[in-house]
Amino acid sequence: MNNLTNVFTTVKKESPILYRIVLFHFFLVILCLAGLLMDDRSLMGINVWIKPLKFAISDGIYIMTVGYLITFYPYPKIKTNIINNIVAWTLLIETLIVVFQASRGIQSHYNKDSVFDALLFLSMGILIGINVLVMALFIIDTIRLKLKTGKPIQWAILLGWSVVFFGSWVGGQMIGQLAHNVGVADGGPGLPLLNWSTVAGDLRIAHFFGLHGIQIIPLFALWVTKTWNISSKKQILAVTVFGLLYAAWIGYIYYQASLGIPLLKV
Repeated sequence: MNNLTNVFTTVKKESPILYRIVLFHFFLVILCLAGLLMDDRSLMGINVWIKPLKFAISDGIYIMTVGYLITFYPYPKIKTNIINNIVAWTLLIETLIVVFQASRGIQSHYNKDSVFDALLFLSMGILIGINVLVMALFIIDTIRLKLKTGKPIQWAILLGWSVVFFGSWVGGQMIGQLAHNVGVADGGPGLPLLNWSTVAGDLRIAHFFGLHGIQIIPLFALWVTKTWNISSKKQILAVTVFGLLYAAWIGYIYYQASLGIPLLKV
């Protein structure tokens, strides 16, 4: 709990605008939860507010992560502010598009039913493309710079960004085929809330775990450095093994989905 409080305090101090955008995402979470309770419309077999709920949570967490991790980089203030604003505002716009389309009861992704819907979908693709470039910048700078943290944490951050980059590539595969399911049309039976397909391959699973590698791997490294009384080299080795296992897991579920096999059959 103290570590989480420190994250919020640091981000609020270093980037007030980014912090407010994160809080606005939490407001959108509440809005979507209210929608779930009051609106019984469905789309692709699930309530129209489930998808924006997931986006508001995921994008809010990602923006907060960037706002905190960037404090480890020896960037000048102006560069930090530029990156924070790019990430926060582009993802906020993406989330708002998803919420807006949900309020209309129509798809936000892969929607080419009208010129307006196609432009919104194209806009989301451009916004995500900008964030992928930011990810690439973080990968390069994590390699070439000395971050204001220990080597095990820096190594974990590099592994995390690399996994996120792959997760974004999986997202590109979904855009390329204008669908997230493999073997059947989108929609149909899925896991509760997550709606991951239980009858066919679903690329969203690898995409999800890939995008959250930037939280999971550094958190593991933090736990190792705080609780394992071993040398820095052994800590780095432990982080490497965990990172490779995590990456292998993502590779496996991507391969499984590409063959049209569901993660879980219910």
